[in-house]
Amino acid sequence: MTENSVDSIHINFSEPSLWILNIALALVMFGISLEISLTDFKDVIKKPKAIFVGVFSQFILLPLVTFLLIFIIKPYPSIAMGMFMVAACPGGNISNFIAHLAKGNSALSVSLTAIATLLAVLMTPLNLEFWSSLYDPTALLLKDVSIAPRAMMKLVFLLLGVPLVLGMIVNYFKPKIAKRIAKVLKIVSLLFFIILIFLALYKNRIIFLDYIFYVFWIVVLHNLIAFITGFSIAKLFRLSVENTRTITIETGIQNSGLGLLLIFTFFDGLGGMALLAAFWGIWHLISGLILAGFWHSKKIIRKEEIA
Repeated sequence: MTENSVDSIHINFSEPSLWILNIALALVMFGISLEISLTDFKDVIKKPKAIFVGVFSQFILLPLVTFLLIFIIKPYPSIAMGMFMVAACPGGNISNFIAHLAKGNSALSVSLTAIATLLAVLMTPLNLEFWSSLYDPTALLLKDVSIAPRAMMKLVFLLLGVPLVLGMIVNYFKPKIAKRIAKVLKIVSLLFFIILIFLALYKNRIIFLDYIFYVFWIVVLHNLIAFITGFSIAKLFRLSVENTRTITIETGIQNSGLGLLLIFTFFDGLGGMALLAAFWGIWHLISGLILAGFWHSKKIIRKEEIA
């Protein structure tokens, strides 16, 4: 296996499949937003500390520790680029479910999902370009691609921002209907999205199998560090057990589906990036459920959160 090989391969994903993937991701976001209301944003005013810590952990700390990890392990440039992409994305689509299963603060998880989604329109392209430009091997890739931050912002807004606003509007005017639709749509759209990712991997299984063992340990390590980052910053700010669990999960469960779409759209399915993001999408489901299962079995000893 050579550096040039993984950096030069491109994952085969047709334009019609890409459109279907776009629609699937938008539907997943719409399904989640059907359970988000304006009252969720009021928590930001009432208890801004936990929200601030969660946003800081996701959009500042995670990209920073990702940069440090890349600097230490020095992965292939396209793999490093994939790590920057994942770290630049907002929280994953299943973070609310994982947080609930882990006996975290579900309201905080929903609020962070809504706020991170809105911030991602600006922060995802900016974080990707900023951190990638600081590491010479990825800076070279960035020059070759010229990602056009405005175009990326527009796509993120269409995929995340528009479905979020539409879902909240439906929830505001028709809350009962929104809840009924959300129960079905969240599960169906997420399963459909996962199937599409598996199909993409299956079509490119030879490439995937060639690099799976190299990518595997990097994703596991990166994901573990993401969880540790969220947990550490929450502990540092002396948040409650429930809030600490939620921020840990929101930092470790990233929207790699969005990352994949951006990779296929702006990086022409660059091999290392696509493999990293696709495997992250599979692994964070496993690691998130393991962590949630562990915490679910633990009794919470309540301590007053320090303001």
